[in-house]
Amino acid sequence: MPRIEEIAQELNTLIKSVNNIDYIEARLEAGQSCRLSYRGRSLETAAESSGAGGCIRVLNKGGWGFASFNRFDTLKSALERACDGARLAGKGRSQLAEIEPVITRAQPPKHNPLLINLRDKKALLDSYNETMWETANLSTSFIGYGDSFKKSYFINTEGSFIEQSRSDITLRLTAVAGKNGNVEQSGISLGSTGDFDQIKGLENEVRQIANKAVALLEAPRAKGGEYTIILDPILSGVFTHEAFGHLSEADFVYENARLRELMTLGKVFGPAELNIVDNGTIPNLRGTFAYDDEGVKSEKTYLIKDGELVGRLHSRETAAIMGEKPTGNARAMNYRNQPIVRMSNTYIEPGKASFEDMLSDIKEGIYVKNWYGGTTSMEMFTFSGGEAYMIRNGKLAELLKPVVLTGNVFTTLANIDAIGNDLEMNQGGGCGKNGQAPLPVSNGSPHIRIQKCLIGGS
Repeated sequence: MPRIEEIAQELNTLIKSVNNIDYIEARLEAGQSCRLSYRGRSLETAAESSGAGGCIRVLNKGGWGFASFNRFDTLKSALERACDGARLAGKGRSQLAEIEPVITRAQPPKHNPLLINLRDKKALLDSYNETMWETANLSTSFIGYGDSFKKSYFINTEGSFIEQSRSDITLRLTAVAGKNGNVEQSGISLGSTGDFDQIKGLENEVRQIANKAVALLEAPRAKGGEYTIILDPILSGVFTHEAFGHLSEADFVYENARLRELMTLGKVFGPAELNIVDNGTIPNLRGTFAYDDEGVKSEKTYLIKDGELVGRLHSRETAAIMGEKPTGNARAMNYRNQPIVRMSNTYIEPGKASFEDMLSDIKEGIYVKNWYGGTTSMEMFTFSGGEAYMIRNGKLAELLKPVVLTGNVFTTLANIDAIGNDLEMNQGGGCGKNGQAPLPVSNGSPHIRIQKCLIGGS
């Protein structure tokens, strides 16, 4: 890696020498990454890479200028380009919520996956691939592994100088089975803050997804209609992130009149037991960080508390525009991108019900686990569950083909009538927004029960 700390000190001096500009911030990064992918029985990709670069963002009279670079001998020209852009764009008043300057070196991560030999990573994934193919009647399979380690510096003209490092691992395994034109799949996604041991010992889970893909070929389809449903923690967490969390990002809210009306603080959106939180401070989660990419300390932010909308996620600019406080949620994918309002670890807090309690009084319903994908449009959503089971007379019954859930997020939140006591956090995903993906996040929930949920089916 280059002498990035010395370059950060040089850049710090350079940005403070600029006059007649409202605000300047800069980020520098140096990192390494590894990627392996399998298609069917074959290793398709094995790649290691490293890189370094930085960016400068300038605010002047309400207009932003931005320049990124990957050569450290171009700091001055990058600063000039960013300043020129801000001067051209600025036609009003700059607004940034005030924060205290920070000079700190955040605690480094405990693990660095780049210290694991590439051959050892391949050996583990080879074993999972072999285990998956022990199951007969598979059509194909996919394995995707990625890891990274990155050191970064944040500097601004207010006096902040922050060093942070982060490690990341993701693993996705998918088994695909086909018969007579019918194709089904089953998969798992995992992640960690660089701890390779957390993706070891998955042989049983790998067998289960392969067997599940084959079993789904013979599973019946649910009859379409309204059901009482129970969502597992993975799908509930995805619903929380995708259908509600994005609506809580203040850059969406202040730019959209309809969303401002929908997301008015104080509105009741669910039962008194419902609490939805975004929390970037929880140890050992992929969405955790000490300071965001504007130098704001991460924190725990209630979005819904006791069923009522009480907060939203902010950058310094959105907080100032809306007269609220910054929440430490301005994040950028890397130095090539400007920070925008993003979630960290978003989840529903646990309630009191057990899973058995939720099942017990359902005469006919559906239990939905995991997910494949989905879409959202304002308050409307459509999600594809990964697997589903009929519920009959308070008991889990036959396996169903994956179902599609459709509805209005606010109606769905209001129809939650039981929240489990079994919170789990899912670290297998990544968030996409404005072309920046996959940003490391986590989401989670206990089991939740929802009345009158529309299920697509036969």
